Amino acid sequence: MQQEISRRTPLGQQVGAAITRGSAVPDQLTMAVLRKWFWARKPDAGFLLEGFPATLLQALVFDEWLETRGETLTACFAADPLSADSVVTHYRTQGLLRGALSAAA
Repeated sequence: MQQEISRRTPLGQQVGAAITRGSAVPDQLTMAVLRKWFWARKPDAGFLLEGFPATLLQALVFDEWLETRGETLTACFAADPLSADSVVTHYRTQGLLRGALSAAA
């Protein structure tokens, strides 16, 4: 998202405006930015995402994107891996949840 904001793209301007207002970035806008990044990157290029997916819907859509490209996740980390949060539960069920992220990181 920072790239989109820095480049002042139309999506970046919308994200920047939401952040400036102190509002959450709407799901639809988050997905548009991440979709643009995901499909523009080289296949099988490694990546680390922070804060995405934040909702179960985002996780399910992201899973579809990965499947379409024949890619898979190797691991997911959560601030609280014992959480009952739907995203944490989703990746725990898939056997991808590896542990907690340090709050100091």
